[in-house]
Amino acid sequence: MVLSQRLELAAWLVERRLEAILDGTARAGAPERVVAAMRHAALGGGKRLRPFLVIETAGLLDVAADTAVEAAAAIECVHCYSLVHDDLPAMDNDDLRRGRPTVHKAFDEWTAILAGDALLTLAFEVLAGLAAPGGPATNVALIASLARAAGPAGMVGGQCLDLEADKLGLPLQPDAAHVERLQGLKTGAIIRSACEFGAILGRAGEGERRALETYGRRLGAAFQIADDLLDVEGDAAVMGKAARKDAAKATLHGATDIETAKGRLTALAAEAIAALAPFGKRADVLREAVAFTVERKR
Repeated sequence: MVLSQRLELAAWLVERRLEAILDGTARAGAPERVVAAMRHAALGGGKRLRPFLVIETAGLLDVAADTAVEAAAAIECVHCYSLVHDDLPAMDNDDLRRGRPTVHKAFDEWTAILAGDALLTLAFEVLAGLAAPGGPATNVALIASLARAAGPAGMVGGQCLDLEADKLGLPLQPDAAHVERLQGLKTGAIIRSACEFGAILGRAGEGERRALETYGRRLGAAFQIADDLLDVEGDAAVMGKAARKDAAKATLHGATDIETAKGRLTALAAEAIAALAPFGKRADVLREAVAFTVERKR
């Protein structure tokens, strides 16, 4: 099965699971308005790259997609929460996401904040209730991985550094090392955690775990550089969101230049592919995912 088919399958599995989870949230008594906003944020779009990585890395270790999809849905809840909050007026102030109005535009700011909060906390409820291979120890490991990746030394910390650059102009002249630290936290941490999820679910050995962690780290860094280059060179109609809006942000091409950023992107892609060597041809789809990340148009 080629990469596009595997991405579509992962997206379909996760969409179906997210619908069921949100239906359960509604049945549990959550107010209709917050559930509607959560649905707007989480359903009907997106690349679903992070859940795809959970399913594919777990599959390398003989964990079936039907088993991995619950954890994949949890990590997508955190990703969707981050987009809802990232789009808020106090942060990036975006009107468009995935070709549709952002949640605060479709509803209002307070609803968007609560919907984001709800998606974040729902992710940990899902992981706590997962019938995981290896029992409760696996649940704890998944929860710890996602909490680290989403928290102050992960995505939240990266968002803080990003907004310091955007809102305060700090540091005055960010260098490449600062940008790579920021992006490793803001974007890379959750992508790395998605690959860790596969290792945890598959009860990987030390060498396999390190290989998947390295792959996730390099892929996450490549993803953000590609995203920043798309902001400069991409087509808003194709991307489904505004382009050329990140001029004030700390980016690698801003700290260096476009050609240097593209060179770093190429190097990261090669390192990500090399990390998969222990898995041989079984990891070919994950190798294709690197090219997809580097060459994507949206």
